[in-house]
Amino acid sequence: MSAPGTPVTPDWLALREPADAAARAGEAADRLCAWLQARPGDGGPIVVRDLGCGTGSMGRWLAERLPGPQHWLLHDRDPALLERAMANLPPGVTAEPIVGDLTGLDAAQLAGTSVVTASALLDLLTADEVESLAAACAAAGCATLLSLSVTGSVLLTPTDPLDAAFAAAFDAHQRRTVDGRRLLGPDAPPAVAAAFGRHDVAVVRAPSPWRLGSDDGPLIEQWLRGWLAAACEQRPTLVQDAEAYLRRRLAAATRGDLRVVVGHADLLALPRPAVPENHS
Repeated sequence: MSAPGTPVTPDWLALREPADAAARAGEAADRLCAWLQARPGDGGPIVVRDLGCGTGSMGRWLAERLPGPQHWLLHDRDPALLERAMANLPPGVTAEPIVGDLTGLDAAQLAGTSVVTASALLDLLTADEVESLAAACAAAGCATLLSLSVTGSVLLTPTDPLDAAFAAAFDAHQRRTVDGRRLLGPDAPPAVAAAFGRHDVAVVRAPSPWRLGSDDGPLIEQWLRGWLAAACEQRPTLVQDAEAYLRRRLAAATRGDLRVVVGHADLLALPRPAVPENHS
């Protein structure tokens, strides 16, 4: 999750990459691998489209779990992030960068794609954009693996009386309207499942929470600062309490006492097997 207020920079993405890798649902990748191995092949590489690829962390995690040669199409709006992703490809993987908007893909553009994947992206989309993505993937017959979508669950231990207020304000910020677009925020996982269901594609959901503790101090600090900034932007009355709250939380993290569980979900949509034609 990239909390609004936390800039999407290479440093932030590098800081969160180990936590992302530890959180991702390996069973979803295993199901995807089995699906790819069972489908008829044309002898070519697996073609994976990574939407909002950032510096390529999804590819570094997923490529080694998929069978056979792979070609990745890396989509992002930020050319600098794409350059980083292209410079850090997993061994044996070929790739090409695609700069631009990633919400307008249709079935024709997805032709030949084996897998569409994205990480920490769904909460930034609208219901219409999720519907369009599901329709395009279903029509193209490709698998879809959507990782690390926020669920709205945040648990900090030990607890603080202000935890609930900041969490509620953050969730409201995630659902805000920006330039006429109402973001899904933590409503994204059920919205995705429903959208694929309307196209007769079932979605398997697996938990993929961040579990941060004494070894994750720098990530906890940056996540906390972004979480609080977004909450205060949504509810300015919280500003008066935010500084003291942050001090308490960072002091606990420095002592190694703070534990943070940030809820995410991984979603895997697999097209149903084609029914062979009866030629008798």
